Amino acid sequence: MKTKWAILSDIHGNLEALCAVIQDLSRERVERIGFLGDAVGYGADPNECLSLLKSLTGLIVAGNHDYGVVGLTDVSYFNPMAKAAILWTGKKLTEESRAFLRGLPLWREVEGITFVHATPHDPGNWNYIFSPQDAWESFRAMSGEVAFVGHSHYPSIFAEKENKIVSVFKEEEIFLQEGRRYIINVGSVGQPRDRNLWAAYGLYDEGAKKYLLKRVPYDVPTAQKKILKAGLPPFLAQRLALGV
Repeated sequence: MKTKWAILSDIHGNLEALCAVIQDLSRERVERIGFLGDAVGYGADPNECLSLLKSLTGLIVAGNHDYGVVGLTDVSYFNPMAKAAILWTGKKLTEESRAFLRGLPLWREVEGITFVHATPHDPGNWNYIFSPQDAWESFRAMSGEVAFVGHSHYPSIFAEKENKIVSVFKEEEIFLQEGRRYIINVGSVGQPRDRNLWAAYGLYDEGAKKYLLKRVPYDVPTAQKKILKAGLPPFLAQRLALGV
């Protein structure tokens, strides 16, 4: 069965961005939705985002912020603003939200597609894939043709053929070629960092072998006001308008 997928990642408690993406998805006629981790952290609506996310899909993997707020990963390496958001979020989570986050797996494989927050080869160490060198170990660990990742908040596509990384794409739309394998970063719903402030997510049509990065405008001022009202670090609000 060839599925039309929507792939979301890194909501980070940004309810306004998530609602905008859900509205956009209603026009896309996708059949399945996958989420690549970090539903919480940074933003002011962690419980509301988790509730909406659970209503969308059961294919959800953990991010470092998701595990961090429930004590399942070390947060000592987080920068001070991220750590402050982790502590704030931990206090705000309901017991239901805590239990849900504790139960999330680090990765899933469905129909030969890998879904993971950080890297396919070492998902629990929360490393990033920024370069072909970073991607190399992950390609060696993949069993299928495509892996979707998040974590960096930077949309990107790496392609491999015959044990060589042949392409690094920045295009928003590509057709996957036979004989190549792909690692695709779908960007971030709630905190884009590639200087485009619109919420980002990916669409993948298995039948057509087509991947498309979608960008969706959302109510940034309201998300910012909530962050400031919550007493979270002001930069977490400022960066939403800058896409950094």
